[in-house]
Amino acid sequence: MLNKKHIVFIVFLLFSFGNYTFAQQNPEDIALVENKTEDYFFEALAQRGIENYDKAIVAIQKCLEKEPKNAAFLYELGKNQLDAKDYVAAEITFKSAVEIDNKQRWYWNGLYDVYYQTKDFQKSIPVVEKLIEFDPNMREDLVSLFMNTNQKDKALQLIKEIEATSNLTKTMEFYKLKLESTAEFATPKKEQLEKGIKEHPKYEQNYVDLISLYLSFNQEEKAFEVAKVLEKEIPNSDWAHVSLVKFYLASNDGINASKSMFKVLMNSKIDLKIKHRVFNEFLIFAIKNPTFFTDVDAAIPYFDNDPEVAVAKEVAKFFWKKSDLDKAIYYFEIAIKKSPDDIESLNYFLEVLQQKQDYQRLVVKATECIELFPTQPNYYFYAGLGYNQLKNYKKAKENLENGLDFVIEDLKLEANFYEQLVISCEFLNDLKAKQLYASKLKQIK
Repeated sequence: MLNKKHIVFIVFLLFSFGNYTFAQQNPEDIALVENKTEDYFFEALAQRGIENYDKAIVAIQKCLEKEPKNAAFLYELGKNQLDAKDYVAAEITFKSAVEIDNKQRWYWNGLYDVYYQTKDFQKSIPVVEKLIEFDPNMREDLVSLFMNTNQKDKALQLIKEIEATSNLTKTMEFYKLKLESTAEFATPKKEQLEKGIKEHPKYEQNYVDLISLYLSFNQEEKAFEVAKVLEKEIPNSDWAHVSLVKFYLASNDGINASKSMFKVLMNSKIDLKIKHRVFNEFLIFAIKNPTFFTDVDAAIPYFDNDPEVAVAKEVAKFFWKKSDLDKAIYYFEIAIKKSPDDIESLNYFLEVLQQKQDYQRLVVKATECIELFPTQPNYYFYAGLGYNQLKNYKKAKENLENGLDFVIEDLKLEANFYEQLVISCEFLNDLKAKQLYASKLKQIK
């Protein structure tokens, strides 16, 4: 009959080693484990628990003297050898456990841990290939191993297999981008891609690669033909529209170009860089065809979560550089509405209002900025300049003198303050202050 200690021992083994049950022995056989073996096993567990790996190894080896073919004991020995950094011994032990029971995932995991810690990537590969049978997510580990062993073709092929069934993680996206940007993969052979499309007409990536290949050779018509085939074979593919946007725009078909653009923008799998390119192409088209600016406005919110590029601000800067001040103001307002404390957008916006000579809006916005950022001197300058132009010289002088205290080591801005203060003081007939500021301006210049 099993005593309490036997039961604890058996339960531990069952829960520690998954489905392993002493090489599928009958419960009656398990019950025959000698008390001394149990004692050594529990001693090994206790010593491991306090990180005394040497004593744990001695204890578990005594278990193995009794049962040398017990894979569970070998696994426990291997774990202690690994933690003791005796990698050679740990490798031999885990291999022995695998030879006895190759259907137990944890034994393979132990072997992988040895190779991982010793950075033996080549030996890791067949082990991870085995682990994939237990857990398909281990394919990502295999990709990393292929990358570390310079097996780029295998890495890219495996990434494409993963992509065919699920979304790529950021690490896999990085590897894919890195691989496809190298010379050997940047221009995959046209014949291979065409063959791949013929053999697997529903596999999207071959179309995408062939379109990219043709575009890199400026063979837009051929790329258009591939995109059309992709659209026919995979009607739900948004990738077809990455290329179709450009072709529709070239054909002056703004309506279909807009539809394609939004299909691209709404697809979470398409990289942000590609979305930016598509949007920029449509923006250039809209400049010549202003009726499509409503589509530009509708497209901007799709980039709201972009951590790197504030699209509305970039569009506004684009128009500012082209001296289209009305559109610059319009898009800076959109940018500021989304990010009210974006100092760069605020600075540009005030500058554009000054250039447009919209002084009423300039003083209103500059005053709002002063409330948000009371130590930013340029906002006081814009308020003062605006009030001078509106002939409210008292308010101008007040803002300028308040802001002057915050000007630090910026001679150009300081000179601008003095120029406006000279104007304010002259119209206020404050000749003493005018002379003071004129003198300081002269010293700077």
